[in-house]
Amino acid sequence: MERIIQITAGRGPAECTWVVAQVLKKVLDEAHEQNLETVLLQREVGQENGTVETASISVKGKNADQFVKSWIGTIQWIGQSQFRKMHKRKNWFIGIFEIEQQKNASVSENDIQYQAMRSSGAGGQHVNKVSSAIRATHIPTGIAVVAMDSRSQHQNKKLATERLLKKLEDEKLVQLKNHVGKQWENQLNIERGNPVRVFTGSDFKKDKAAKSYKGTRQKLKNDLRNENN
Repeated sequence: MERIIQITAGRGPAECTWVVAQVLKKVLDEAHEQNLETVLLQREVGQENGTVETASISVKGKNADQFVKSWIGTIQWIGQSQFRKMHKRKNWFIGIFEIEQQKNASVSENDIQYQAMRSSGAGGQHVNKVSSAIRATHIPTGIAVVAMDSRSQHQNKKLATERLLKKLEDEKLVQLKNHVGKQWENQLNIERGNPVRVFTGSDFKKDKAAKSYKGTRQKLKNDLRNENN
C-alpha cells in the first residue's frame, strides 16, 4: 500500500516553514520506527536556513494507511518565533494533506516489443556478424532501451527487459514529482482549529497535554446537572 502526503506552510510566515522542517523530520523518524518505506518526492526550501516551504513524501508499508491518517490535518506548534524574538505570536499552524495518486497501469509483456539487431562497437567479428543485440520498446510510451552486453541473444533480452522496466519506473517517478508539484491548492486550505498534533518549544516536543480529559469530565458534570434541573 502506498500513500502520498504533502506537508506545507501554506502562505504562512518563516516560522511556519521552520515548523514544516521539524515536522518532516518527525514524520520520517516515526515512519522508520514503524518499518515503513518513505521516499521524499519533492521539497521546496524556505527563505531562512533550515526551513522548508513544502515537502511531499511517499509512504509504503503494511500500516501506511493508518500512519498517514494519524498525521492528516492541521499541525500546531506553540513557541517563540525563531526569527523575530520580539514577536508576540506563540501559535503557528501548518497543514498535512494527502495527494491523490495518478492512475498508472502495470506493464504487460504484450506492451513490450523486442527487435534483434547487430551489435556495434568493440567485440570482434562474432559480435558484428550475429544479431545478438536486443532493442526493447514499450509500445504505449515509445520508451526504448538496447542491450548488447552479451553474445547471447537470450541474455541480452533479459537485460533489455530489466533496463526498460527500470526506465519506466524512473519516468513514473518524474511524472509523480510533477503531479505533486501542481498540488498548490493545498497551500490555501490550512485551518487553524482542531490540530491533530501539537508540539511545543524550541526542542519541538509533542504536547502530551493536548488531549486532556478535564474538559470532557466538566462537560459530563454539566450535562448531569442540567438533566437533574
